Amino acid sequence: MTLRERDVRLRELMDDPDCDPDRLRATLRRFDTVNRLISGWDTVYRRHLRPLLESLGRPARVLDLGCGGGDVVVRLARLAHADGFDASWLGVDPDPRALEVAGERRGSGVEFRSTDSATLVREGARFDVVLSNHVLHHLAADELTSFTTDSRALSAGLVLHADIERSRTAYALYAVGITPLAPGTFLRTDGLRSIRRSYRSDELAAALPGWRIERPVPLRVLAVAEGAAAGSRSS
Repeated sequence: MTLRERDVRLRELMDDPDCDPDRLRATLRRFDTVNRLISGWDTVYRRHLRPLLESLGRPARVLDLGCGGGDVVVRLARLAHADGFDASWLGVDPDPRALEVAGERRGSGVEFRSTDSATLVREGARFDVVLSNHVLHHLAADELTSFTTDSRALSAGLVLHADIERSRTAYALYAVGITPLAPGTFLRTDGLRSIRRSYRSDELAAALPGWRIERPVPLRVLAVAEGAAAGSRSS
């Protein structure tokens, strides 16, 4: 095995429509703990999302594309609520299995819907912030272009796509650190496959010209862009 290049041939077990449903639900539920430990969204919230919410002076709408079990969007909604911001939050995912788990977390102004970015663009949806977590590494080159173009078209403000950064350090630390959380889930196998599929920051910058690529916390990448939707108000 080498981590020199992305291994796009790998498929994550949880993406199999026939995977074990109990293990899938356990994986989606346990992502809450995993993302709190490694995803760096609290830092992203402080650096990017909170300043934008402060600047609006009105209720905001935030969209999480590929929300999975919904833990990230619920976490961000709670942070914003604690800071006194008025916002509505929508998590979308085309996989109804994920939305079953996400529905367990409904609340705090968060709603969930089974759909995708292309459908929302056709509907003319608009948001102040569009974000995703751990989506980019799943996408082929043409899918990455479509997904990021859609995300900018949906946002009148900010777009934030966060993911793992591929490295030997990330692979080694995850292989050891995930062990206590892995039993009964796909977390170990799929997490290691995700790292092997993920971008380095220079690769992501080359794949997304015009986007700013940051490292909000160690072993993470964040693609940042301004939204391309016309107007300054969401609808």
